[in-house]
Amino acid sequence: MKAILCSQYCGPDDLVLSDVPDPVAGPGEAVISIKSAALNFFDLLMIQGKYQIKPPFPFSPAAEVSGVIESVGSGVSDLKVGDRVVASCGHNGAREKIALPANSIVKIPDNLDFDRAAGIIIIYGTALHALEDRASLKRSETMAVLGAAGGTGLAACELGKLMGLKVIACASSDEKLEFAKAHGAELGLNYAKEDLKDGLRRLTGGKGADIIFDPVGGSYAEAALRSIAWEGRFLVIGFAAGEIPKMPLNLALLKGCDIRGVFWGAWARLNPQKNRANLEKLVKWAADGQISSHVDRTFPLEQTADALKVLAGRQAMGKVILRP
Repeated sequence: MKAILCSQYCGPDDLVLSDVPDPVAGPGEAVISIKSAALNFFDLLMIQGKYQIKPPFPFSPAAEVSGVIESVGSGVSDLKVGDRVVASCGHNGAREKIALPANSIVKIPDNLDFDRAAGIIIIYGTALHALEDRASLKRSETMAVLGAAGGTGLAACELGKLMGLKVIACASSDEKLEFAKAHGAELGLNYAKEDLKDGLRRLTGGKGADIIFDPVGGSYAEAALRSIAWEGRFLVIGFAAGEIPKMPLNLALLKGCDIRGVFWGAWARLNPQKNRANLEKLVKWAADGQISSHVDRTFPLEQTADALKVLAGRQAMGKVILRP
């Protein structure tokens, strides 16, 4: 089978399309014939050796896949050949087939296409965990979402609206803001045109946002924290800007606020049953049209480098999908 391989830390152009042996389903496993594999910003960091998870070489990028069950190993009774499924794999999704533990695989209905299904797991899983488990939210509170047109930001906008929050989308262009408003945001703030701190205070009547959802980091993090409401919650999602900010802790004191980490991957490993229930819920919401799981663009496997460059250039509004 074909696979995109990273054999040393490198950039997107150094990834190689290679032939590798087909996987075999071991006990408790199933082999998925991959129809769609979703890329995330951390795939760029992983192939460069800059991510906290460092798979052994050679590995493939792409941490979430959808497809059709091709075979099952011994002890697997709830999956059968031909089932349409989705699964999180951590890495190795940019290939034609993958063997995974059957208990990590969730069936998808016929009315949910493979591209949208592949993009659900990480961005919506992260946003749902952030809002349900970490944000201590109350209906009608205000949430500011940084990088609102990106994958995780867009998921936060949609789920925030579903959960009764007033969502302020923050992004670097008016086009991105309009896109976020079409997916759940009520207000928009272009931080390329207006100071983020001042803009959030203006949009909240001086109160500040109750929740800051930050997958961006960099210089925007401190500006957002300076605008947070009294007893607000600052959710640390990731660092798409590349720089991990160092926050003055006196701000947490002066604002009486909380800075809360959101590490969905670790939480999912520690809470597999709750994570699986969340994924089943998200699959149903996507099939029912309650969340968009919007796909920005798709690429064939041999154009994985081009797909990763879209993420590197922050051009994507929604998910970037590979089709092996």
